[in-house]
Amino acid sequence: MPERLELTPQEVLRLVKGEEAALIDVREPEEYAIARIDGARLIPMQTIPAELPKLKELAGESKLVILCHHGVRSLQVASWLRAQGLENCYSVAGGIDRWSQEIDPTVPRY
Repeated sequence: MPERLELTPQEVLRLVKGEEAALIDVREPEEYAIARIDGARLIPMQTIPAELPKLKELAGESKLVILCHHGVRSLQVASWLRAQGLENCYSVAGGIDRWSQEIDPTVPRY
């Protein structure tokens, strides 16, 4: 049975604190300018295929945790990355919006 594709913000926080995950933000630069999580790397969704070699390298070092606004784009990206052979990819359920509500209310909601 394949491993689940989504992680809760609380699960992601544990991974990030333990330096077990690389947080990849697939939103657009304009969205990233409004709200972001410290340490997240901005790689907009449309550039993911071109960044695949870099992502493969990161996936060899830690889990890839994909983030977007509400979790739709990140789920698509995580699913696509798994189809490319990167099994340790996950989407943040509810995206940065849920992160702001449950983990860090200083992250602006939009």
